[in-house]
Amino acid sequence: MASTSSSFPSTSDGASGSGEKTAAQKKAERLKKLRELHLRRNEARKMNHAEVVEEDKRNKLPSNFEAKRKRAEWELEEQKKRAEAEARGEDYDRIKLLEVSADDAEKWEKKKKKKNPDQGFADYEQATFRQYQRLTKQMKPDMEKYEETKEKVGEDLYPTVDSLPQHEYKDTEAGIDRMVEDLEKQMAKRAKYSRRRAHNDEEDIDYINERNMNFNKKLERFYGKYTAEIKQNLERGTAV
Repeated sequence: MASTSSSFPSTSDGASGSGEKTAAQKKAERLKKLRELHLRRNEARKMNHAEVVEEDKRNKLPSNFEAKRKRAEWELEEQKKRAEAEARGEDYDRIKLLEVSADDAEKWEKKKKKKNPDQGFADYEQATFRQYQRLTKQMKPDMEKYEETKEKVGEDLYPTVDSLPQHEYKDTEAGIDRMVEDLEKQMAKRAKYSRRRAHNDEEDIDYINERNMNFNKKLERFYGKYTAEIKQNLERGTAV
């Protein structure tokens, strides 16, 4: 019996060693996963911080920054295409017009007309300012004459309250003609706005004076579609 028991090797030590190795491997895998999670967390923190910084920069930019950026990119692209066309000996403006469709051209024309609409004015100060802007845009200064006058007059060209009128200035004939032409344009414009409306002899006379005529036109504009049948019955004499 003793010899029989000694012929089979004991496996208790090998099983315990194999079990300890498996536990060590599991622990190593857990630590590896934990390190990976830490790295991912740190990476996510860095990305979130960078996004917060970028968003703060965007919030501090002007509201039209994106539009300006796109406009600048478009201008650079246009300059590049124009340079390439000139290098080939072609007219870039002509090539660009050939690519424009009729619908786009019509839209651009409408947009151009609406670009500076006449909104009228709220008071005479705004009207004066608008006229000042219109007149200054029409001015074409003669820089040679300006430099000549500046050398001749010196500091008196910019008078102050303490300056004495020691020099006599004479208006040019071109300046006088330009002023007269502008005044005539203003008179024609005022006459256009204040003209009386032409009288239509074929219209029905249902008013007693001009004020009553304007009042009746307003009534017709707002309530004419509701009273058309009643008016026709009154004219035919069949109203109940």
